[in-house]
Amino acid sequence: MTESIRVGYVLKRYPRYSETFIVNEILAHEAAGLEIEIFSLHPPNDSHFQDAIARVRAPVNYLMAEGLKALDFWTALDEASKVLPDLWNAHEAARGEEIHNVYQAVLLAREVHLKGIHHLHAHFATSATTVARLAAFFAGVPYTFTAHAKDIFYESVQPNDLRRKLSDAVAVITVSDYNLEYLRNTYGSAAMRLQRVYNGLDFEQFSYDPPHDRPPRIISVGRLIEKKGFADLIEACAILTSRSCHFNCYIIGTGPLEADLRAQIERMGLQATVSLLGPRPQSEVIKHVQSAAVFAAPCVIGTDGNRDGLPTTLLEAMALGTPCVSTDVTGIPEVLHDEETGLLVPQHDPDALATAIERLLVDSILRVQLATRARRLIEAEFDIHRNSAYLRAIFQASAKVGIKAAREVG
Repeated sequence: MTESIRVGYVLKRYPRYSETFIVNEILAHEAAGLEIEIFSLHPPNDSHFQDAIARVRAPVNYLMAEGLKALDFWTALDEASKVLPDLWNAHEAARGEEIHNVYQAVLLAREVHLKGIHHLHAHFATSATTVARLAAFFAGVPYTFTAHAKDIFYESVQPNDLRRKLSDAVAVITVSDYNLEYLRNTYGSAAMRLQRVYNGLDFEQFSYDPPHDRPPRIISVGRLIEKKGFADLIEACAILTSRSCHFNCYIIGTGPLEADLRAQIERMGLQATVSLLGPRPQSEVIKHVQSAAVFAAPCVIGTDGNRDGLPTTLLEAMALGTPCVSTDVTGIPEVLHDEETGLLVPQHDPDALATAIERLLVDSILRVQLATRARRLIEAEFDIHRNSAYLRAIFQASAKVGIKAAREVG
């Protein structure tokens, strides 16, 4: 890069067990020499963390707003205005925003100035982008954000708020063509700067192992929430049992539906074949995935509108050489081409899911064919170093414009 820049990553909560894609992205940036500072709106609340987090060098700053009092807010404004003289004039951008978000944005804007940060990037178009957007106005720097899934489709999404963020950002990233088309169709000209950049994987970490000889084992990984479709997977396991199919199924993850899923397993008498393993470090997840004959990702569109954009765990399984069965929702058909790179079934169809899983359990030739083509596709489209380089080019272009404007004003 011709001129070194510093980028602030703004996240709602860091670190988080389930957000390995953000950690992978930051690690790839750091490997390329990009200076990053992490700003988290809330402290972590997970009991388990992925081991990759230990490799992140970027310092983490917590913009704490719990128990906010009026004195805290006005003090923060006063302190920030000492280094940001135009701060008071920039508050029109905060009209209608939550006071906690404005407070955190003021704290962030001050840090942006003091730490010499040239660009802000947020993940998820919710509170993290709200704070990044305001801080960018207050500090006079550009911002971008990545929109994923819940922040696009969930019933709580406020269209006017998302439209404003899409319009204000110098660029917006989303993680699938499905998302890209949806946002452009829904928000029109506000989404004109929207670009699709797939989440990436580090192939040194996800090495390919062909699935010639695998035990009859089904593996699935994800948060225990409705959109992951685990209830359908458990029902499919009951169907497989009724067909006298020999297998074991392991589900890795934690979440609010754990008690419901355990009750379903017991109600269907599947305690001997279906196990909820809870959260596991990524190194252990990789071993589980690579020892299975089938990776199942039975994703659904939730009753609240929530859905996956493109599950990272599915991409990881495809990279590792475990043949995948998933559903025809959102961006999944972009990578799981039926009968080519995996098997695709309709959502909420446990019978079809069971049939597809059974095919892979018993047919080693099909497993290898699908896995080989899946790995080839992942290598072509999901290299973390190539995809993060594209993001850095966006950051650098916008930061240079901001630096030039600041020098002209100065």
